[in-house]
Amino acid sequence: MKVRIKKLNENATIPTYGTDYAAGADLYACIEEPVSIGCGETKMIGTGVAMEIPTGYVGLVFARSGLACKKGLAPANKVGVIDSDYRGEIKVALHNHNGSGDALCVDNGERIAQISIVPYLKADFEVVENLEDTERGEGGFGSTGKF
Repeated sequence: MKVRIKKLNENATIPTYGTDYAAGADLYACIEEPVSIGCGETKMIGTGVAMEIPTGYVGLVFARSGLACKKGLAPANKVGVIDSDYRGEIKVALHNHNGSGDALCVDNGERIAQISIVPYLKADFEVVENLEDTERGEGGFGSTGKF
């Protein structure tokens, strides 16, 4: 699938896949100077790119496991949603979850998140009086057991 991409900054890095089988393409920080993110703080980090995601698809922005697990930096909203009609710069709201209390630094060109282009179905919501019964019913969190 072709996804048209526009560099909004000449120093921006086009997203790349780490391996032939990677589901997400790495997004890179495109910033003028390093950004310090204090413990418990969130900062918007630009990528310097905009995308033309095809109709019927969405760009889902996820944490990079290495950055999140080793450093404690992950998207504040857990999963970012880039709609197919959005044409602005893709930015990542990075949050410092580091338990040590230390500020963490993001450098220009650093891989900060990953984006997966995924098809979606648009629901036609219908209000009804009753829903079909299931074995689970109204059982919520933990209702299916631990093992």
